[in-house]
Amino acid sequence: MNETDRRPRRPSSGPVRHGRLRSSSPVATALKGLAVVAAVALVSVGTITAYAVSSVATQFTSNAVDISNGEAAPAPPPLLSAFEGGFNMLVIGTDNDPNQGDSFGERDATLNDVNILLHVSADHKNAVVVSFPRDLVISHPDCQDPETGETFDAMSAQPLNDAYARGGIACVANTVSNLTGLSIQYAAATSFDGVIEMTNAVGGVPVCLTAPIFDSDSGLDLPAGTSVIEGQMALAFLRNRHGVGDGSDLSRIGSQQQYLSSLMRTMKSADTLSDLGKLYGLAQAAASNIKPSQSLASPDAMVSLALTLKDVDLNNIVFVQYPSEEDPDDVNKVVPAQYLADAMFAKIVADQPFTLGADSTTTGSTVVEDPAAPVEPAPDATAAPDATAAPTTDPTAPEVIEGLKGQTAAQQTCANPNDN
Repeated sequence: MNETDRRPRRPSSGPVRHGRLRSSSPVATALKGLAVVAAVALVSVGTITAYAVSSVATQFTSNAVDISNGEAAPAPPPLLSAFEGGFNMLVIGTDNDPNQGDSFGERDATLNDVNILLHVSADHKNAVVVSFPRDLVISHPDCQDPETGETFDAMSAQPLNDAYARGGIACVANTVSNLTGLSIQYAAATSFDGVIEMTNAVGGVPVCLTAPIFDSDSGLDLPAGTSVIEGQMALAFLRNRHGVGDGSDLSRIGSQQQYLSSLMRTMKSADTLSDLGKLYGLAQAAASNIKPSQSLASPDAMVSLALTLKDVDLNNIVFVQYPSEEDPDDVNKVVPAQYLADAMFAKIVADQPFTLGADSTTTGSTVVEDPAAPVEPAPDATAAPDATAAPTTDPTAPEVIEGLKGQTAAQQTCANPNDN
C-alpha cells in the first residue's frame, strides 16, 4: 500500500528512547479453566478471575475501551461455556503509566513496546501467539481515539510502537489488524506496574539462564540456571535487552516467550489452580492495572475465553516472532520479511495449524530438556529462511514453516547472555 506520509493532526513528539479463586460448584470449576489464559496472555487471567469477585469485576469493567472501529461487537458468549469457533486477542504492554512517576525513566509519550496477538483455532485444538517487534516499521491506518474523539491520519513507514499515542488500545488493535488481515475481537493493555503486581500475585515464574546476566539498564541480575522471579526482577527479565542474545529487541522477545510459556506451565500446575489466594490476588492486580476492551470486560466473555483455551495441548500452542529483517534505511529498525509473514498469516487466516522448523529459537534462547542441568547456548542458525513447508511423513501433522523464530509452550528454554 502506497500511502502519503502524513503527520498526525496533533504535534508528534517523535521517537522516544527509554532512560531508564466448595470445588464442586460451577464457578469453582470454571475458575480452574480460567488460569490457562494467563499463560498465553500475561494480563488476561486476572481479569477472568474477577468473575467470582463482583467488586473487582465492577472496577475492571469501568476501565474498558471500545476497539470496535465501527465493526459489530462479538456475539455474547454462552454462560460458563467455551466459545463456538475461534478468536483473536491482542495483549499490549506499554512503557508509561501516570501512577509510576519517573521510576522507569522520564517519558513524554506512551509507547506500545509489547504487542502480542493470540489466535485460537475454531476447533480449539491449536493456538498461535505472535510477538511483534516494537521497532517494526510499517504503514499505520487512520485512527480515532475512542476516549477523546481525536482523529489521526494514516502514515507510512513508522515504528509499530508509535500506534498507542495515536488512539490508545483501539489504534494499536487497528494497526495490527491492518498489518495481519485479522479481525481483533479482544484486547487488553498493562504497564510496568501491572506486570510487577501480577507476577507477585502468581507467586513467581521459573526462568532459566545459560550463564549469569547482569544488565544495569533493566536491573536484571540473575545467576546461571533456574531462578523463580517475581516483582521487579520479573519486570527486569521481560525488559532486559542489552544483556541477552545479540542485545536487540528480537532477543528480548525470546525472553518474553520463555517467560510466558513458563507461566503457562506454572498456571496449569495443580498447586496454582487450587490456590484461591493467588487467583484472587490476580483479580485484584488486574483490576487495578489493566485496561481492557469493552468486548473483554464482560465476565461471561472472560470465562468463555478461558474455557476455550483450557484444553489446548501445550505442544499445540506456538509462540512465534513476527518475521522481520533489517530496515535498509535504519539498522536500529526492522521491516516485515513479507514472504515469510505471508506464509504464516495465510495459515492463521485459514485457521490451519503449523509448527516451527529445527533451530527455530531466537538468538537469545536455547531449548533445554532439563533446566536444572548445565546448558550451553545454541549456535546461531546459518541456514537461509525458507517459507515453504518442509516435507513430513505424517499427513495429519501440522506443516512446518521454516525460517520462523519461536517455540511451543511445551518447550523449556534458557536465555543466553549477550557476549558482545
